[in-house]
Amino acid sequence: MQPALELRHVDRSYSEGGGRLDIFKGLGLQVHAGEIVALVGQSGAGKSSLLHIAGLLEAPTAGEVFIAGQNCTALDDAARTRVRRIGIGFVYQFHHLLPEFTALENVIMPQLIAGAAKAAAMVRAKELLSRLGLSERFQHQPAQLSGGEQQRVAIARAIANRPLLLLADEPTGNLDPETSGRVHEEFMRLIKEEGLGALIATHNIALAKRMSRIVSLQSGVLVDGLV
Repeated sequence: MQPALELRHVDRSYSEGGGRLDIFKGLGLQVHAGEIVALVGQSGAGKSSLLHIAGLLEAPTAGEVFIAGQNCTALDDAARTRVRRIGIGFVYQFHHLLPEFTALENVIMPQLIAGAAKAAAMVRAKELLSRLGLSERFQHQPAQLSGGEQQRVAIARAIANRPLLLLADEPTGNLDPETSGRVHEEFMRLIKEEGLGALIATHNIALAKRMSRIVSLQSGVLVDGLV
């Protein structure tokens, strides 16, 4: 089976003051279905840029990005959007839920955008929210939910379209330690149950150690394990 994500010889650099700033160079990474990979590194190391490249939100300076065996590097904007919409889920540190919609509606909406029937989208949304302990919160708007509940809704939304790949940037970084640990456990359980490949950037080494494996981004190089 093809990896959910494969990066081949990926470079990222920026023009700065008439010169060039290299963020990373020659990165290679595979993330397989059912595997949860922790991405660690100091602030400014380029973790967010790496996630943006993996999620087709940002083009690498050089190298190739494959999603489930498809080379997405040279796709036009419309094709990249289609791959993101169906094949990739995103979870961020801040939930970015639509404030005027209920928890249920926030999880239904991306499914409708992807072409799902409303009835099927509602069934899927209720199932995911219930599996995350939110069966009593379907009709609550984000402002009526706790921080942990908001992030659970964001997780359900990211997984709703059954993506092949899940990318998360400090998904529990905005929560207190107790809530963070609880949401993280629920997050990992759901990823495993859904059979996704996941790449999760985190500063929390204790949480990283609970994942399938760890990769560290240090001085523009990606290495296995903690550095």
